[in-house]
Amino acid sequence: MHNRSAVAAFVTCAAMLAATGCSSSFGSDKKTAQDTSDKQHLTVLIASSGDAETKAVKDAAAAWAKQSGNTVTVDLAKDINQQLGQSFAGNKPPDAFYVDSAQFANYAKGGSLYPYGDQIKDADDFSAQLRASFTYDGKLVCLPKDTSTLALVINTDLWQKAGLTAKDYPTTWAQLKTVAAKLTKGKVTGLVTNGEYARVGVFMKEAGGWITNSDQTKMTADSTQNTEALDYVQSLLKAGSMKYASQVDTGWGGEAFGKGIAAMTIEGNWLTGAMKADFPDVKYTVIPLPAGPAGKGTLAFSQCWGVAQGSTHRSAAVDLVKYLTSAIQQLKNADAFGVMPSRTSALAEYATKYPSAKAWADGTAYAQGPVTVAGFDKVLTQFNTDLTSLGTADPKKILSDLQRNGEQALTKGD
Repeated sequence: MHNRSAVAAFVTCAAMLAATGCSSSFGSDKKTAQDTSDKQHLTVLIASSGDAETKAVKDAAAAWAKQSGNTVTVDLAKDINQQLGQSFAGNKPPDAFYVDSAQFANYAKGGSLYPYGDQIKDADDFSAQLRASFTYDGKLVCLPKDTSTLALVINTDLWQKAGLTAKDYPTTWAQLKTVAAKLTKGKVTGLVTNGEYARVGVFMKEAGGWITNSDQTKMTADSTQNTEALDYVQSLLKAGSMKYASQVDTGWGGEAFGKGIAAMTIEGNWLTGAMKADFPDVKYTVIPLPAGPAGKGTLAFSQCWGVAQGSTHRSAAVDLVKYLTSAIQQLKNADAFGVMPSRTSALAEYATKYPSAKAWADGTAYAQGPVTVAGFDKVLTQFNTDLTSLGTADPKKILSDLQRNGEQALTKGD
């Protein structure tokens, strides 16, 4: 599932520049001849979370094709970042495709994306935070197809077995530490989550810190707030009341939670689909993440519908994207595979229809978006590597290294 990790390997156009001569002229026409025929054939490339998502996209594309008179082929990528990089380098890109927020700036800087945002009359229906994640050089490049946030997920049976009630739901770090310790017994660990910034980062946000400033022009990693956050996480890891998913022989927090070896996990709304498919008998409750010294905090994740600058069907592709990101279609996707709508109007209806997902939906109001600077994915990959040893490492050293690596990336990204 694409949201289980915010950072993936990426093959950039720039990396292939010498061999392919691909352009880095963002926003230019590139003189690509456009197909103006009445019936056009479009190709779409997606990285799916499972059969339900694949079917939903194919059904929507087929409905648009019937309505427009065009045809569409939806392909499922095995490694979408690698396949997109190769297709851009070979000048044979799909017409429309998923773009992860963590990789967006790499594609935009390389000139691979057609910036169609100014063609969307109701773009304001997408939150400012989501639009910022897919804006480059002041232009809204592509529309977010959905959104996800993190919340605290509690196994209700294990919770009750430990003598806890709804009154004990943690709302502060101190309370989280207390219940995590109480839930840790035998093979059960109180809190299990992925050992990566896309989970641990929530504590940085709640402490009043983050990796960069709001406009991503300055690194803010090496701060007292972020140190306090990592110190807190380290205290849980040292106490044994928190473990990373890899420490309990699972691939991600949701798996550990589903298997009953984690009483709590920090995960996004994609968990609902996984639990329904793999662990349908596990009962759970979703609550907001406990507030830290600076208040509430969560992280936001999204992907956008990219349109290739080198596509010969750009107009039709934009029309397809408008259809796929409509409120009606986003609510259908929510029904089909549990994703939250990226349109604020549709999200309000989603929250009413799915009250159990309220914590995730409410989190969009105060969520921290990802760092979207070209080349920064490598910095985050190293940060994730460093976080795996947080239980014994020096938090200040981890943040100092992040600060230094990030400053170099910001300089190159300008």
